[in-house]
Amino acid sequence: MHPFDASKWGNIFQFLKDEGLVTEDSVVVPREATEADLLLVHTKKYLNSLKWSWNVAAIAEVPALALLPNFLIQKFYLQPMRYQTGGTVLAGRLALERGWAINIGGGFHHCSGGHGGGFCPYADITLLIRHLFRYEASRVRTAMIVDLDAHQGNGHETDFLGKETSVFIMDMYNSNIYPRDRKAEEAIRCKVKLQSFIEDREYLASVKKYLDESLANFHPDILVYNAGTDILEGDSLGLLSVSALGIIERDEIVFRRARERNIPIVMLTSGGYLKKTARIIADSILNLHEHGLISLDIT
Repeated sequence: MHPFDASKWGNIFQFLKDEGLVTEDSVVVPREATEADLLLVHTKKYLNSLKWSWNVAAIAEVPALALLPNFLIQKFYLQPMRYQTGGTVLAGRLALERGWAINIGGGFHHCSGGHGGGFCPYADITLLIRHLFRYEASRVRTAMIVDLDAHQGNGHETDFLGKETSVFIMDMYNSNIYPRDRKAEEAIRCKVKLQSFIEDREYLASVKKYLDESLANFHPDILVYNAGTDILEGDSLGLLSVSALGIIERDEIVFRRARERNIPIVMLTSGGYLKKTARIIADSILNLHEHGLISLDIT
């Protein structure tokens, strides 16, 4: 009933196991984000609204969910999303220790503290940064979000609007598609509006140019990389035309820039609506390992 491939995350993990990069024992399993955790970002009113099935149906854009008892939605949809949200926060803490971390889920960049949407029920990117600002304040005072999903990250932009001195947002997105949030755009320090069906050469040149400019102007204590694969050619929601190899090179560029500057980096997989994106993400992670940008025994 949904354009999002809910098996994507499990498939990524299976591909990485098949390649021998990870095992069940070599990954760190997150805990579910609790209500207390979520209240660091979300209003009580918003969290209460998720107890009503029709509200969740609107966020997930699956009208049929409105007909289901909410306990089923909590168990089979919202609880897994809370685990992914917990994974994003955990990845941030691990990145501070190890220099990098990858959550093979997360990246719910259309959700803000008071409003969900675009398949995103929890604001995990905002939660990660606020968690680090509060509990790792001696190490993390500034953060950069590099959002390379095909869609504008209006959720975290809404949350950090007016806080640009501590959070630098670079967002590179198709300007012709959802969400076209003009107010949220005001939070973007490096705004790169793409036209539909842009291909590898122009896309990758823009990534290099604007990421280098952003890092020249702002040196963050942590970099949150929202690595959506809905830029892939043929993705009907992203409407861009970047190849699988282009995605792999894009991820390598971002990791290399962060690692060269000793900036801890967190990667989130975000959007991507074709079955083959799971294989591409796994191949990209393998490529990062092959180039020494991540180590062998942790993900």
